[in-house]
Amino acid sequence: MAYEIHGAGDPVVVFAPASGERHQWPAQAAYLARSHAVVTIGPPGPAATDPVADLVAVLDDCGAGQAVLIGHCAGGWTVLQAAARYPDRVLGVAVIDSLAPALTPPCPETDAPQAATGAAETEAILAQVRCPVLAIGGSPADGSARIAGLTGGDLLVLEGAGHRPQLTEPVVISRELAAFAGRFRPPAPAARRTWTRPLDRPRRVLFLSSMAGLGHAGRDLAIASELRKLRPGLQVHWLAQHPATELLRRQGEFIHPVSACLASETAQLESLAGEYDLHLPSAVRAMRDTLVSNFMVFADLVRDEPYDLCVGDGAWELDYFLHENPELKRSAYAWLTDFVGWLPMPGGDAAEEALTTRWNTRMIEQLERFPTVRDRSLFTGNPGDVVRGSLGDGLPQIRDWAEEHYQFPGYILGFRPPGVADRDAIRAELGYRPGEQVCVVTVGGTGVAAGLLHRAAAAFPAAQRLVPGLRMVLVAGPRIDPATLGGAGRAGPGPGGLQVRGFLPDLYRHLAACDLAVTAGGLTTTMELAACRRPFLYVPLRRHFEQNLHVRHRLAQYRAGHCLDWDQTGPDELAGAIAAGIGREVSSAPVETDGAARAAASLAELL
Repeated sequence: MAYEIHGAGDPVVVFAPASGERHQWPAQAAYLARSHAVVTIGPPGPAATDPVADLVAVLDDCGAGQAVLIGHCAGGWTVLQAAARYPDRVLGVAVIDSLAPALTPPCPETDAPQAATGAAETEAILAQVRCPVLAIGGSPADGSARIAGLTGGDLLVLEGAGHRPQLTEPVVISRELAAFAGRFRPPAPAARRTWTRPLDRPRRVLFLSSMAGLGHAGRDLAIASELRKLRPGLQVHWLAQHPATELLRRQGEFIHPVSACLASETAQLESLAGEYDLHLPSAVRAMRDTLVSNFMVFADLVRDEPYDLCVGDGAWELDYFLHENPELKRSAYAWLTDFVGWLPMPGGDAAEEALTTRWNTRMIEQLERFPTVRDRSLFTGNPGDVVRGSLGDGLPQIRDWAEEHYQFPGYILGFRPPGVADRDAIRAELGYRPGEQVCVVTVGGTGVAAGLLHRAAAAFPAAQRLVPGLRMVLVAGPRIDPATLGGAGRAGPGPGGLQVRGFLPDLYRHLAACDLAVTAGGLTTTMELAACRRPFLYVPLRRHFEQNLHVRHRLAQYRAGHCLDWDQTGPDELAGAIAAGIGREVSSAPVETDGAARAAASLAELL
């Protein structure tokens, strides 16, 4: 049998396999591993005949004298038998919709034969369990109730949670298992705590920016700056991860230490992306356990430390699981987003349309059932920036629904766009020669769109033939190694005018100074280019509905940018588009510069 050990700390917690499965506990294992050594066990090999002995063999092999055992379905019966046969090795047992031969219904998800054990024998085994027991079951929970009754254990009935509540109600199960395992922790040293009278506490706000990219963090910094003006003495904390932390540290912001417990959503997005391709619905489903784990970090933080306001900007796990567990709300809460509605891509199949409709239905139901979870909902833009169309079959129109549920402070910029004279000064500071044609290529804070940088580099020789003296600046950002682009972060132009830069916290200055930008389809960079009135080409990620539908609609509203399909970015095609677009006059609509102040004024009402 294969097993893995995660985390450290007493007592050891062991998740038993069930029905030949290994990876049914990732959210719970990650959460408990913050304070315990957690062992997850793989399915037994073909020669295995005694699952209880196999489980104890794992305890021996990993050096765990005693452990808390957790099992689901058939795994529940395994850990109950282990507690009966090896009482000195088992501190406690938590079982979820556990089997107990002749006492509980057979497992609804497997055709495997059940143990030929009579009711009397099962009751005798359960009577030998002397350790604390927690039996969790869906409704009806007759089987779990009988297990709890025969072992003298606790019973938790989860109405409507089904046979696998660790998947349908992961937050509840994670918290319950952590509380149960916590019963067996060694005595803590004497506590030394300080309590401050609430009226004497400084006001504190916690920002949670979307974990993917840098755009959300940039606009949140602008809002935080305006909030500090309105509420002097305000303390701003950030629950953030890379790449947002790169920007926040350079701004001297306080990144809460528990941020180190966050699982990297950006890294997982990068691993799920194809060649310039990211199907968001599929990615989010694959990331569910990561999202649960990160929500638990937030839930524990606000349980232990008081905040006056929590702001979730594109932090979908926060908004979703807070509505699913509204009792965990502990302060005012504001939600910020730059698009409304999960949409199927044109040409997608019926399954994708059904999935997005189901998610939109869930969103609508959450807000109707729990309207007080969000104290404020802000759309970073204007009503016209919301796409038209339906949220799904039988659901409201997107724009009508958004106008009913959101305030619109306008787009939020983190800077004031420079004028013509300022632009000349910026170009001089950045080392661009008068009259030099400069093309900046940037793909945002993640590595998902790195392919566009490689294609731009491949197109550079052809582009320079069409635009003599062209300088091309490839901006790798914080998660792409500049060396993979043929450079090591050179500040000056390389041979032939190709320049490679790493992370540029003042990227907007480079955008304002360029004669053309080539970028992916993310909202922040494209809107910063629109605000600076610069010509640009943007290439949305394939199958990325936000970039292809929501962002493209908004840019059309501003008459900004020229969209290219990924298939149109071969060397000659991209070079031709660069030559056609560089230096052309821009007549896009102006982007408002007071969005951050208006958003801050709305949030300040909650403080």
